[in-house]
Amino acid sequence: MRAPAPGWAIEADVVVVGSGVAGLTVALRCAAAGARVTVVTKARLDDGSTRWAQGGIAAALGEGDTPEQHLDDTLVAGAGLCDERAVRTLVTEGPDAVRRLIATGARFDADDDTGEILLTREGGHHRRRIAHAGGDATGAEISRALVEAVRAAGIDTVENALVLDLLKDGAGRTAGVTLHVMGEGRRDGVGAVRAGAVVLATGGMGQIFSATTNPAVSTGDGVALALRAGAEVSDLEFVQFHPTVLWLGPEAEGQQPLVSEAVRGEGAHLVDADGVRFMRGQHELAELAPRDIVAKGIMRRMRERGAEHMYLDARHFGAEMWERRFPTILAACRTHGIDPVTEPIPVAPAAHYASGGVRTDLRGRTTVPGLYACGEVACTGVHGANRLASNSLLEGLVFAERIAEDITEGIAESVTEDITEGIAAGAEPAGAAERTEGPGERTGPSDPDATDTPDALGSPAGAPLLASEARYEIQHIMTHGAGVLRSAESLARAADRLDRVHDDAAAQLRRDGKTAEPGVETWEATNLHLVARVLVAAALRREETRGCHWREDRPERDDAVWRRHLLVTLRPDGALDVRSTDSEAFPPPTTPRAETESRP
Repeated sequence: MRAPAPGWAIEADVVVVGSGVAGLTVALRCAAAGARVTVVTKARLDDGSTRWAQGGIAAALGEGDTPEQHLDDTLVAGAGLCDERAVRTLVTEGPDAVRRLIATGARFDADDDTGEILLTREGGHHRRRIAHAGGDATGAEISRALVEAVRAAGIDTVENALVLDLLKDGAGRTAGVTLHVMGEGRRDGVGAVRAGAVVLATGGMGQIFSATTNPAVSTGDGVALALRAGAEVSDLEFVQFHPTVLWLGPEAEGQQPLVSEAVRGEGAHLVDADGVRFMRGQHELAELAPRDIVAKGIMRRMRERGAEHMYLDARHFGAEMWERRFPTILAACRTHGIDPVTEPIPVAPAAHYASGGVRTDLRGRTTVPGLYACGEVACTGVHGANRLASNSLLEGLVFAERIAEDITEGIAESVTEDITEGIAAGAEPAGAAERTEGPGERTGPSDPDATDTPDALGSPAGAPLLASEARYEIQHIMTHGAGVLRSAESLARAADRLDRVHDDAAAQLRRDGKTAEPGVETWEATNLHLVARVLVAAALRREETRGCHWREDRPERDDAVWRRHLLVTLRPDGALDVRSTDSEAFPPPTTPRAETESRP
């Protein structure tokens, strides 16, 4: 993207972009192994998506539950597109990863007498396996514990920083990132973090829609950066719309209050205005069916009744249970004039989670050497076409640990090579902590001192920045053309309107030599536009209904043709290259050491 040249730089072994469960877990594990780590986050350390997670974290922790049962539920929810090796990794390593999180300081709700972790159910789970904290404040507790651990470990952090683009060395390997810091003293403005490993843990992209559960910072920055750097992204058409988001009126925009699936897990009912439980008969689990099925059930009933929302009825919980089990949701409802103790809650689906993202292998490696991705920004193959409830925090945790192991093994190998070469040359060996050189020679336009960095990283020459108000136009386009209900007509219309947004800015650049001024709002709008283009292109290509991708004009699932993934890359001229895999399995990324634990 167009940006001023970096005016300062710092050195690290690893730069982690994002401060949710995925990013902070990577940072803690890498730092514990002796690596120099810098965490870069867009707002404050605890302002990401993790803190908003209400329901909990899923793992086979309860008596009688097994990883195999967790695997089965995940595969069913993923509608035929989960990578079974990735899911098996998740459910097998998940329980111990949760125990290590507890050892880090996270406190989950437990039985007062036995001390056993209390577990609940959510949609798609056949057993109680969701651990929660503070009733419905699980994400906030996990974030608190990890932020405290990072600060106690003295890990370098750069807050209020938007990462712009990836830096590469002369051989095409990752060499760090450029970033813009908002008001951090000597780190004001555009700078660079030079590091041989970059971990994207930037969260989701829910802000491409008008109504979402995602915070304002979720503008798809990690996916956009990866695309400009030449990485593959996959399955972006599979955006999960959470079925039960507090309905605040037809004009409501931005982040909307979530009504956790755990409320249904404890026995709340979905009803229409006449009190009819319409999910009965649509799935064996009724209100606890996988999220894509519940969202579709709500949308169908809304269309049948000509209604703008349905209701979630949990009046039978009583005041004591609401206050003890769901205090956050209770407070949010009452803030908006609704008392769930005495009246049903108006709910409607809203954009919630991106099942796709930057494609990785089982160690979090992308198709760009040295670039990793973890958490919602990544596509590990775990979620397939629809994420199983409360698997997101677990995915961030498990794959963060795997990324840290891969990075620190690579650093150890590099140190060993340096020591061997130094001894052969008669030099004194130096330990990892004494190494002061950067991550490699940055030559040509990839050098952070160069003025034309974006063109070298794959962005089209002369590409304009979009004005900040384009954000709202993009959201409107995506909500009406690529929301819960999609068709070839609506998607083609969205694609055309997105092209016009770019073409108008490009025409002004050619005519007047002007583009929007570089800044956080224009960079975010430009990232949203790129991610929206990819989502629409993939949704147009996938001519079926599967998981959370619902094509009204193609209502059936087509395994013979479409049980496969779509891979998207950005060409140097700005066009998108969209192609499909041969099966539901991902091809292995072409990264160093990919011959170990890569997909078949």
